[in-house]
Amino acid sequence: MVKENALAWAIIKDSFVDLAGDEEHSAPGVTMASPTVVLVPFCVPGHLTSMLDAGKRLLGSSGCPMSLTVLVTPMTMSANLMSQVDDLARREAESGFDIRFHHLPAVELPTKEHGAEEFIMRFIQLHEPYVKAAISGMSSPVAAVVLDYFGTTLLDVARELALPAYVYFTSAASMLALMLRLPALDEEVAGDLEAVEGAVDVAGLPPVPAGLMPEPLMKKDPNYASFVYHGRRFMEAAGIIVNTVAELEPAVLAAIAEGRCARAPRSNVYPIGPVLSFKPPGEQQHECVSWLDAQPPASVVLLCFGSMGGSFPSPQVRAIADGLERSGHRFMWVLRGPPPAGSPYPTDADVHELLPEGFRERTKDRGFVWPKWVPQKDILASAAVGGFVTHCGWNSILESLWHGVPMAPWPLYAEQHLNAFELVSVMGVAVGMEVDRKRGNFVEAAELERAVRSLMGGGSEEGRKAREKAAEAKALCRKAVEDGGSSDVSMQKLAREICAKHSTQGCEAAGAMRSD
Repeated sequence: MVKENALAWAIIKDSFVDLAGDEEHSAPGVTMASPTVVLVPFCVPGHLTSMLDAGKRLLGSSGCPMSLTVLVTPMTMSANLMSQVDDLARREAESGFDIRFHHLPAVELPTKEHGAEEFIMRFIQLHEPYVKAAISGMSSPVAAVVLDYFGTTLLDVARELALPAYVYFTSAASMLALMLRLPALDEEVAGDLEAVEGAVDVAGLPPVPAGLMPEPLMKKDPNYASFVYHGRRFMEAAGIIVNTVAELEPAVLAAIAEGRCARAPRSNVYPIGPVLSFKPPGEQQHECVSWLDAQPPASVVLLCFGSMGGSFPSPQVRAIADGLERSGHRFMWVLRGPPPAGSPYPTDADVHELLPEGFRERTKDRGFVWPKWVPQKDILASAAVGGFVTHCGWNSILESLWHGVPMAPWPLYAEQHLNAFELVSVMGVAVGMEVDRKRGNFVEAAELERAVRSLMGGGSEEGRKAREKAAEAKALCRKAVEDGGSSDVSMQKLAREICAKHSTQGCEAAGAMRSD
């Protein structure tokens, strides 16, 4: 068996082309001897883009010349995803940063019989020998490896190669705290979490109602088991890089650092957020932004539900339409069509077919229904947007807080119910909305009407506080990434640690060359 493994490893290494020549884009003046940080993302937009932007910040904070090497796992399950990754690589080639994209060999896709989270873990795990061969064959010395938090099986590769490995966590620190708590919680709770009455204790948070636990954790199935596995293995990483702001989640981050979530302190946590990607405006302004430009300040409520949301069954579409119409407020509603078979991504909507008869005519002077993808960050940046009904994806939350827009949470899947709880009960930047999880996260028309009125200045104290807290959060987010801000300091600490772990002597020499 040992001989067979050695032979297989040799074949894998020999199958690789010279990685130094595979789609490399190097900045002028940086030699190939400079160390590289290897990024291993899960190549979907919410994970890949965030990790790459964090990596570029790391390069900017480093005191020594350094490059990024992105190991791309071919997303053969979706031609659209593969195209998005290729487009991103082309854009980054012109970014001025030293970033190299190495495409790993495709693997036979695992089955999805147990659900998305378990599929992602096994998909990344299948690339383990190729990741090891890629890193071993690099012409640049490797300073560190940064793994997506679904890729903790690759910690074994880093250990075998004697390289420091960091986990990049794209969700909130509250979700990180829960995942660190999960191995112990698994032993404490014999049955499924969905059957638990009362609350779940997560250090740094108020008691969390069991009914608001993340979707993959409700039943003790393979998805759940994958999260227990990741939560246990996080403790092996050299550090955890979190896309959050220390001032937004201070109690949770303190609980993690003090060891109140796991069975040991986890001091090497680096809150570096918000990590947001802002593209320069295009030559032609998007139609949604043009419509907003004609609206009064803070007068429009935005309803947008992420890259995999926005498509609802007919009863819910009617309830949304009724609630918006009765609220009396201006609105922009991103309504999508059902996804095609085998895909989680919605299609362009036929609004004439989906919307109640007469709705568009009755609301034409104050409403705008858009059936396609939208540039959400550009829309939230508009002065006309005064509130955001959101699915509570963490990236969307950070975008909203960056622009000081209060929210009404409408969680749909993943950890979004936990995020919604934190927004309302901890941060206070959102108006609570009753979402019936047992009915497919259904929201009644009257409840949406109430939430919109409160959010947009209907005289409620809850709405006033949410607007005030959102404005405070905007200031905190922007200050955090300025020079000397908490996220800037955390990133500099991380950069120093990576440089020191790689080679103090090598970095000093490279720094001297740079200063010359």
